[in-house]
Amino acid sequence: MASLQKITFESPLISAKPIEEPQQFHQNQTFLPLPISRRSAILISVLPFALTSNPQEAVARERRNRKVIPLEDYLTSADGLKYYDIIEGKGPTAEKGSIVQVHFDCVYNKITAVSSRESKILAGNRTIAQPYEFKVGAPPGRERKRDFVDNPNGLFSAQAAPKPPPAMYSVVEGMKVGGKRRVIVPPEAGFGKKGMNEIPPGATFELNLELLQVTRPEGK
Repeated sequence: MASLQKITFESPLISAKPIEEPQQFHQNQTFLPLPISRRSAILISVLPFALTSNPQEAVARERRNRKVIPLEDYLTSADGLKYYDIIEGKGPTAEKGSIVQVHFDCVYNKITAVSSRESKILAGNRTIAQPYEFKVGAPPGRERKRDFVDNPNGLFSAQAAPKPPPAMYSVVEGMKVGGKRRVIVPPEAGFGKKGMNEIPPGATFELNLELLQVTRPEGK
């Protein structure tokens, strides 16, 4: 009887060879750095500073960027005027009796009706907005009017300054140079029954103040 031959089948999926272990990660293995743009490098470098920014700066930024200020966020002055500091200055403080220079804008229905920036100093071929100067706490209209200003570059003529509301003379007290304050001015502290320009008689309007300079009176 013919001998049976042993027949073996090898599956292509099964191999008698031992399975190789995956290569182990070597700590000293080096990697090539990925390319990075200059802009990305700058953003990465300033990221830690952004994450640890000063909370006071964030609050100040939020105050500046507010479009609508709720009435409950306004403070009340000694004269009963509602005011809100958009920017809290860092310079000298305006006290009663101080001589100050400001820029002011009276806004009614989003229209600037009266502004100190209307007063211009003519300097050759350019004009400069002349700040309004007065004494804090003094009766309105008692400040010295400057028609001409002496300057090393020559004599400069100036237009007549617009009339500010009486509220400005007291509500500026407590501001610091560099600060900006918004005030709600009622008719009795504003332009009263006569009105002014686009501000009708008996109207309430916004007064925006920017404190530029504080000079201490003599003896202080």
